[in-house]
Amino acid sequence: MYLVEAKPADPQAANGDTIDGAAPTVGPGGKWAHFPNSHISHHGAPCCDIAHEWLIAFDFAQLNGGDVLSGPRWMREHSSWGPTPWPIHWCEAVDAKTVDCGVHAALAHEAFTARGVTAFRAQFIQRYSADAAASWRENWAKERVSDHWIDGDAIYHEGNAVLVGADAVKLWDGSAGWWINPRGAGGYGSLAAVRIEADADAFAEGLRWGERRIMPNRWVAV
Repeated sequence: MYLVEAKPADPQAANGDTIDGAAPTVGPGGKWAHFPNSHISHHGAPCCDIAHEWLIAFDFAQLNGGDVLSGPRWMREHSSWGPTPWPIHWCEAVDAKTVDCGVHAALAHEAFTARGVTAFRAQFIQRYSADAAASWRENWAKERVSDHWIDGDAIYHEGNAVLVGADAVKLWDGSAGWWINPRGAGGYGSLAAVRIEADADAFAEGLRWGERRIMPNRWVAV
């Protein structure tokens, strides 16, 4: 999750394009209304170049001639989900055995792009429980890592959107290692809102996810 290594929030979002009522944390003035995606740093040295090249080569090896639109589930097996101190560099990210969703999403984006797939960074708000939130806060505190991504029983999460048609996308949750079901029901772990970082001019009518239209760079209630 984002702490300091991120691009500026999209200007459209900053001008009030977030959808009122999408969720308390992403509506106007909400905690995550203009939260930018996480981005891995580069030391400007061979260590990070080699790490990035390893990521792409290993992903191709794991793909083994399969469908380029398949999810890179090996990343979840390589690095489990958990607290990550930020900033983090490429040479650290590919070597870590535990990473948060921001790292998983950044790694997956590089893999999809290297495969020749059009992919976008995506942000989610998910519903959990007070007990789960308390447990996560405790775990993050033990590692002296910020728990800014938790707010009550809602959490901020990062993933990817992959173009699978002219304007259709699938949403990938790298930390869970699965595609999010657009027909998913409410309840524990359900999706409350989504934001896809994409070219607003290229997708002026939005991106189609299941039966929904997701306008780029805006939080949309699910």
